[in-house]
Amino acid sequence: MKRGIAVLVSVSALCGIAYFTASKWAIKHETITFYDASRDNRPVPVDIAVRRDKEMQATAGMITLPVAVINHGNTVKNTEYGFLANIFAARGYMVLSPQHDLPTDPPMVTKPGELYVGRLPQILRGVANIHLAVQEMRKLQPNADYDKVTMVGHSMGGDITMYFAKQYPDEVKKVVTLDNLRVPFVTAGKFKILSFRSTDPQFKADAGVIPTDEECEKAGIQVVKTEFQHNDMRDTGPDVAKNSIQGMLDKFLSAADSEIAPVDTQSSPPNILEPGPVALMGPAKS
Repeated sequence: MKRGIAVLVSVSALCGIAYFTASKWAIKHETITFYDASRDNRPVPVDIAVRRDKEMQATAGMITLPVAVINHGNTVKNTEYGFLANIFAARGYMVLSPQHDLPTDPPMVTKPGELYVGRLPQILRGVANIHLAVQEMRKLQPNADYDKVTMVGHSMGGDITMYFAKQYPDEVKKVVTLDNLRVPFVTAGKFKILSFRSTDPQFKADAGVIPTDEECEKAGIQVVKTEFQHNDMRDTGPDVAKNSIQGMLDKFLSAADSEIAPVDTQSSPPNILEPGPVALMGPAKS
C-alpha cells in the first residue's frame, strides 16, 4: 500500500511538473517598448502574449491572429493581468497590454463636477498608447486583425476601454470590462459587452455608467455581479476570484469565437474554467 501511495505521489508530481512546463512553453510573454514621436518620444512598453504555435502559423501566413488589448488600472503595471492575457492567448489571440502611465507622469487627481471626474487627459493618453501599440505591431506581425480588436480593461483601464469603444466603434469587435467606474457603457449594440462588477463599498460606479436592465438586454450587454473586491480583479487577487473571472470570460469567448479552438483542456488546470461564486450573467440595474 505504501509503495502504491509513493507511486501515486510521484506520478502526481510529474504531472504537475509537466503541466507547468507545458504552460511555460505554450504561451510566450515579452515586452517591447515603442516610442511615440508625436509626444516627445514618449516610451510605451507593451507586454505581448501569444501562443507559440499560433505565432508560428501567423508568421508563416497560415492564419490571421485575432487581437485583444488589455488596459491596466491606475498605478497598476501592465503585466499584472496575466490571468486575463493567458485566457485570450490560449484561445489563439495575440494580446497587447500597453503601460499607460509612467513614473514621470503627474499623479491623477479626482475633480468632482468635471467630465469623468477630471480623468479625460489620462483616458486620452491611454487611447493614444493603444493606437501606437497597434500601429507598431502591424509592422512586427502583419498577420493579425488590427482592424477589429477586442478591448479589455480593469478600473481606469476599463474606462479607457469603454471610451475607446465609444470613439472608435468601427475598430472594436468585443468589449470586456472589470469594474469601470467613470465612463458610461456604450449602448449602441454594435458589439457584445461583458462586464464584471465588484461588491466593494470603496469603489462604486458613477451615476449613469451602468445601463438599465432594458438597455442591457437591447444592446447585448452582459453583467456579472461578483462577490469580489475591486482590487481582486488582477493577478494579485485571490485564486477564487481569478478562476471565476476566467471561467465566465472563457464562456463568453466560446460563444463569440467558436471558430477559435482553445488549448487542449487536458493540459489546463482542472478548475480554470469553473465559474466559481459569481452571479449568472445578466443586466445590472443602474
